[in-house]
Amino acid sequence: MILTGRITSVIVEDETAAMAALQNYLRKYCPQVEVIGTAHNSREAIDLLHELHPQLVFLDVEMPYGNAFDVLEGCQDLEFETIFVTAFSAYSLKALNQSAAYYLLKPVSIEELILAVNKVQQQLQQKHWFNRNRIIMENSRESNPVMQQVILPTLEGFDVVKMHEIVRLKGNGNFTDVYLMDGSKKMVCRFLKHFSEILPHPFVRVHKSHIVNTHYVQSYHKGAGGSLNLKDGTTVEVSAAYKESLLKAFQ
Repeated sequence: MILTGRITSVIVEDETAAMAALQNYLRKYCPQVEVIGTAHNSREAIDLLHELHPQLVFLDVEMPYGNAFDVLEGCQDLEFETIFVTAFSAYSLKALNQSAAYYLLKPVSIEELILAVNKVQQQLQQKHWFNRNRIIMENSRESNPVMQQVILPTLEGFDVVKMHEIVRLKGNGNFTDVYLMDGSKKMVCRFLKHFSEILPHPFVRVHKSHIVNTHYVQSYHKGAGGSLNLKDGTTVEVSAAYKESLLKAFQ
């Protein structure tokens, strides 16, 4: 991936009007982006990306002859940043958030587009190549959610862990402390609410400051909310507001 003064890009979008709108927004508001090609489906996209080797791909999640994950599968040998473009879908948004991906919801907001492009530009300028595409692709092939990987943005960069390695999460102001089964802790640049939205069962929020992986619960002690003893030796308070959802997870 050779960085020049401009960011070479390809747009993959099956809707003609949506593609024209995105091209117009980029010309007006993101002049550093040079669109060097367009594709209307996943088959065209795979061939075009191998031909042009862009630095950035605007990739529609759902399209004819496959989807965004199929494009990533067919381009494993290439390096490029991706900004996904998607209509609202709980499944696709959860997958993209787990992988710390850049994405835009349709209809595309100009402000969000500028923000996403600036983030990509910063990554390219700092030469921080991080293969989110590989994580997204591998997660799409893994049917067991807890065996999927999650990308944890940290102050130093990114860490990748499998969900089953996470014992608990604790809110820490603007950050979240993620405690792993090997005893290590990661301070992640995300609010705890972010993880309550993207982590699947067996993760349960038990307190305004705590999410636990119920696979690591050793015992529960009754009380107004009660408390949990975890297999790593820690005790986590359960607030009354979350007690019912915790008990349902064990039914």
